[in-house]
Amino acid sequence: MLSIGDTAPEFEGVDQNGQRHTLSDLVRDSAVVLYFYPKDFTPVCTAQACLFRDSREELAREGVNVVGVSSDDSTSHGEFAKKHGVGFPLLSDPERTIQKAYEARQVLGLFPKRVTYLIDRNKKIRGVFHHELSAQKHLDDVRGALKALKD
Repeated sequence: MLSIGDTAPEFEGVDQNGQRHTLSDLVRDSAVVLYFYPKDFTPVCTAQACLFRDSREELAREGVNVVGVSSDDSTSHGEFAKKHGVGFPLLSDPERTIQKAYEARQVLGLFPKRVTYLIDRNKKIRGVFHHELSAQKHLDDVRGALKALKD
C-alpha cells in the first residue's frame, strides 16, 4: 500500500486532448492532486470532477494542479470534460497500469477505487485519501493536508 512519504510511481498517460503526461512533467512546476475515479458521467465521479474543477484556482494558489485518472478512453474523457467544463487533464488508463501502480485497483472486482494522492514536486506522497462514496471528502482531505504542510 502506498503511504505518506513514499515516492510516487512514475507513469505516462494520454488526456482528453490527446496530450501525453508523465508524473515527472506534471510535478516540474507544481505539486499534483492525482485522483482516481471509476467512470465518466456517473454521479459521484461527476461530483468529484466538478468539485476539483470549482477548486482549481484555490488549489493553484497553493501550488497544486489537479489530474484525474480512469480507465475510460480519451473520447469519453473529452465528452465528459466538455459537458462539465473540466479544464484539467483526465488521463485514460485502459490497461489500468497507472491504477495498479497507485493501488487504485478494483473494489470487489467491479469498480476501481476512488482514491486521491497529494504528490509534491519531489514525487513524495503527502496525502492518501480513500472515500468511495463521498466526493467532498476528497477535496476536504486535500485542503486539510495542504494546511498541515504549511503549519
